[in-house]
Amino acid sequence: MNKKETLTRGISGLAYVFIMWFGTSFSQLSFSILFAFILILCLYEMWKLRLGKSKFLAFLYILIPLCIVQLFGSTDHNYQNILFDPSLILFMFILTWTFDTFAYLTGTKFGNNKILPKISPNKSWEGFAGGWISTVIVCYLVIKFTALSINIENFNPYLFAIVLPITASLGDFLESYYKRQAGVKDSGNFIPGHGGMLDRIDAFTITIPILYLYINLI
Repeated sequence: MNKKETLTRGISGLAYVFIMWFGTSFSQLSFSILFAFILILCLYEMWKLRLGKSKFLAFLYILIPLCIVQLFGSTDHNYQNILFDPSLILFMFILTWTFDTFAYLTGTKFGNNKILPKISPNKSWEGFAGGWISTVIVCYLVIKFTALSINIENFNPYLFAIVLPITASLGDFLESYYKRQAGVKDSGNFIPGHGGMLDRIDAFTITIPILYLYINLI
């Protein structure tokens, strides 16, 4: 990757993080609009990946989490009318981005033992371990030193940090499976240097339903 590509990737990555953070935290309306737009764009990208193939399960892979996430923005977990509080989703963003970043860095440096090379050849156990450890550490730092607070009874942020790398990886592998079947590297080119929107939210697709079940049923 040359300097121009690195710069493009860096700028677009920062823009993506800013838009996701701002759209999620600014208001309930911006939250709803942001995830509705992501849903439509991801369905379009998946539709292109599945041309000539069955789309039902592939669309469910997108529809379930991106419809459920709207419940976090419009109500609390007991469906009461309360002030809009995006803290839980922002916390998920922080941990997921931490896992992705450090799994990539650790895997690039030390990754020799591949997890599922036929589906995602760059994902290694070493990268997964590095991302997992970093996620738990960052969870501690966020809880200890930031103003981000999650006011949900019996919610254990450390348990969530331990489980999230598993759910994030499952979401990533599922999207990689669909891309392998389509014979493409990225789901699209919506974000320069990063691929499509589906490439950026794949780690959330399993995490969001699991998080919803955790705070509502467990």
